[in-house]
Amino acid sequence: MTADGTDAKNPVADTPYGVVRGRWERGVAVFRGIPYAAPPFGRHRFRPPVPPEPWDGVRDAGAFGPTAPKPPYSEAFAQYLSDPVIPGDDCLNLNVWTPEPGPGARLPVLLWLHGGALTRGSSAVPVYDGHAFARDGVVLVSVNYRLGVEGYGLFPDTPPNPGLHDQLAALRWVHETVTAFGGDPDRITLCGQSAGAISAGALLAAPRAQGLIRRAVLQSGPPEASERDKVRRMVRRMANRLRIPATAQAFAEADRELLLRTQAEVGRLSSPVLGGPAFGIVVDGDLVPRDPLQALLNGEAARGVDLLMGWTRDEYRLWLVPGGLVDHVDRLGPVAFAGAMARCHVGHEVPRGYRALRPEAGPAEIVGQMVTDHLLRLPLHRLAEARPDASYLYEFAWPSNRPDLGACHALELGFVFDTGTVPDSALLAGAGAPQKLAGEMHGAWVRFATTGDPGWQSWDDTHPVRVFGDGEARTVSGPRDGEFALWTPDVPPHPDRPAELALAVRRLRRSMAAVRRH
Repeated sequence: MTADGTDAKNPVADTPYGVVRGRWERGVAVFRGIPYAAPPFGRHRFRPPVPPEPWDGVRDAGAFGPTAPKPPYSEAFAQYLSDPVIPGDDCLNLNVWTPEPGPGARLPVLLWLHGGALTRGSSAVPVYDGHAFARDGVVLVSVNYRLGVEGYGLFPDTPPNPGLHDQLAALRWVHETVTAFGGDPDRITLCGQSAGAISAGALLAAPRAQGLIRRAVLQSGPPEASERDKVRRMVRRMANRLRIPATAQAFAEADRELLLRTQAEVGRLSSPVLGGPAFGIVVDGDLVPRDPLQALLNGEAARGVDLLMGWTRDEYRLWLVPGGLVDHVDRLGPVAFAGAMARCHVGHEVPRGYRALRPEAGPAEIVGQMVTDHLLRLPLHRLAEARPDASYLYEFAWPSNRPDLGACHALELGFVFDTGTVPDSALLAGAGAPQKLAGEMHGAWVRFATTGDPGWQSWDDTHPVRVFGDGEARTVSGPRDGEFALWTPDVPPHPDRPAELALAVRRLRRSMAAVRRH
């Protein structure tokens, strides 16, 4: 045994700031809680990250490091999503799973950015265990980064996007250090789901990240920038409740737990369907000089980077099923359609077309698919269409064994990580998730990280989309179910009666808020 109580036979690796000792677990070397930046508090609060203090001797890396400050999920969502909290200020840390620590291996690398609407989540979520990737010859690195107002608050006295700066610092750390853990810095695949995919898209387009990324996976999240006023409204509403100025200095002096409670109260209507004020990445003239999607569509960034992009068939069900919101939207009927039209900036032709395609569907399904197409599927199709480099698209279609969830948002993650036996995976999937499907999904990500080819045809004029979980894995051609044919240049770009539709959206949000409170 060593002085820190660990077995001397456990793996060690050099980092820029000192030596770390991990653990051998089921034939895989695991290093947890490695700091890539200093604690983002005190003089570093609300500011871009700075390097950590170097350490002497060997630092134990056997346990996950502290998670970023975040409010808990509501009771309705906590029955579907786990979100461990590990206390401590040193929350800018990462974890590494590798089959062969040491500079000679030169294995492909997956750098994982977790989701959670930029307000929740961490690398310690059990579903994100990287053992299966390391088992199959891929070095998996997962990252914690600042969340909510700490990472994405927009203030007049500090730079924007500190959480995205954290992710860039982690990407640079991986590029400079992963060789010591058996990885190849020239084969880094940046990947994320939901907010993690949005973050990955922003880094793909960031001038400072060019040359650091070989491939990228965007799951259930497109490259995008939030409206600055939308983020400012979150900060202003928090400031009003706290009765403090909307400045970083004032927020830094507020009680941290009170900030989290206030953030949760103000953000309760930040669902993708409702489109309320939310934290997000903003164009800042620096790290994000312009809208990331436009930069990628115009070929200004990520040249030579191959993309793997996917979504789930029923993304919206995770947004609406908890708390019984599906039934509520169905009862709202015309108000729900009006809200969706305003959310998607379209006229009456679009919801009428969706109803024609799905005559048996209720308003919640039609509204959910409309918003999913607008926010997610269409941007990813546009990106595949515009880029000269290889793009591969897929849809996850397996319906959860839990009632009413269908193939909802985040359900695919237990299959991607091949962690279906982890109890937390059953929160979304239910009991008896098919291992064969996990092999197919996980295998596709491994092949893409390793060779750049997940195993089906890349995007071309036939529009191939791989479908997982709806019978045998297969590739279909053309838009799924014809939904994208509805979004044509002939459709009015704005609602026909904006004042009436804006009123409908306000009514919808108030009604949904009442349901959430009860």
